[in-house]
Amino acid sequence: MRRGQSYAPREKLDGIVRDPRATTPIADPARARLLEARRAIVEGWNTIASKLEAQGETVVGGRVRYFATHLPPVLTDRERLAEQFIPGMHRSDCPSSTRSGPVGLPVSSR
Repeated sequence: MRRGQSYAPREKLDGIVRDPRATTPIADPARARLLEARRAIVEGWNTIASKLEAQGETVVGGRVRYFATHLPPVLTDRERLAEQFIPGMHRSDCPSSTRSGPVGLPVSSR
């Protein structure tokens, strides 16, 4: 590490990689808060879409709804690092693994 750089990200990654439970889905206590925040965000976008549709902007409202339903999956820093650095690591309850777009087409990664 160069002078002035934090060791925290490296220590977090080392903890994930060395964790003996690394072959099981990563559990993070912050996940519940993130899911609640995501629910509130999607609800807000759907409220905006409803208001747009009520004003006659059905196309824009539909695009807003599409955006809200196709947000990337909710992952904590720990989960994201695990997916990035542990080969074959997949969360069994991750919406991205079962999510599909219109007409059942898979949604591309962002």
